[in-house]
Amino acid sequence: MEWQQLEYFQVLAKIQHMTKAAEKLSISQPALSRSIARLEMELGVPLFERQGRSIKLNRYGEIFVKRVHNIMREYQDGLHEIQELINPNHGEVYLGFLHTLGTNVVPDLIMHFRKQFPNIHFVLKQNHTHSQLKQLKSGELDLCLLAEMNVEKPIEWMELWREELYAIVPISHPLADRKTITIFELANEPFVLLKKGYALRIQIDEALNQAGLTPTITFEGDEVATVAGFVAAGLGVSILPDGEEINPNRMAKIKISDLKLERVIGMAWSLERYLSPGAKQFRQFILQYFKNKK
Repeated sequence: MEWQQLEYFQVLAKIQHMTKAAEKLSISQPALSRSIARLEMELGVPLFERQGRSIKLNRYGEIFVKRVHNIMREYQDGLHEIQELINPNHGEVYLGFLHTLGTNVVPDLIMHFRKQFPNIHFVLKQNHTHSQLKQLKSGELDLCLLAEMNVEKPIEWMELWREELYAIVPISHPLADRKTITIFELANEPFVLLKKGYALRIQIDEALNQAGLTPTITFEGDEVATVAGFVAAGLGVSILPDGEEINPNRMAKIKISDLKLERVIGMAWSLERYLSPGAKQFRQFILQYFKNKK
C-alpha cells in the first residue's frame, strides 16, 4: 500500500465522482481508477458502489475512510511538529546540566536566551557528568553543561569557564577566620563530600590522593546544597566552588594555598546526532555569553 493511494482514496471519497476527483488530483481518470483498484485488491474488499462515473462509499469504504482521515491528520500534525522543531525561532532544546549549576547558572542562561527567542522551549535534566554523557550519546540530550572529562569522538567538549575550589568550614570552626590554609591542615578533619561518580568528587579524591591524604568521610550527598548544609551544621568540612549555597553567615570559604584547585565547566554535544536549529541557536548563545564574560 502506497501513501499516494490513500491520498487518492481520500479525495475520491469526498468528491464521489471519478472524473472530477482525477481533475482535482491533476491525474488522468484511468490512473485514478487503477490506483483505487490496486488499493481494493490489497484490502481484499471493494470500497465503492459504482454507478457510471459517480461512485459512493460502501460500508467497507465508510469504515476505511475514517481510518484514512486519522492517518492523514496524524501525518499533518507530525509534519507541523517537525517544522516547528526545525524552525530556528521555535522548537525544543533538551539540555542536561550538573546539579550545582541549577541554582543560578542555567536559570540565568535561559532567562537571557528567551529574551531573544521566546518561542524556544527547554526540556531540562539534572545529572552528574557520566550520566549526561550517556544521555548525550543515546540522543536523549542535545547539549550538556558538565565538568571537564576525557571524552572521545563523537562527543565534542568545549571549555566555558573555570571556578576556584575552596575549603568550606563551619563559621564556628577554629580555621574560619583564616584567609588561606594548606590542604594538610584539613588532614584530620571529617569531610562531607558529593557521592562517588560525580565529577567534582573525582577531582577532590584525586587532589587529596596526590597530597597523600586519606580523609575520613562522614557524609556523602547528591547536591552541593546538601553538602553545604551538613558543613553549616558542623558535621564536617568540604571542598566546594563558591556559590549561593555557601551562606557566609554559617560557613567560611578559605583559599587553599598549596594546591591549585579549580573546576572546569564546559559544554558538550554529539557530532553524530542531529542538532535542531533551535539547539544550534542556544549553543551559539552559550559560547558568546561566556566569551563576553571573560
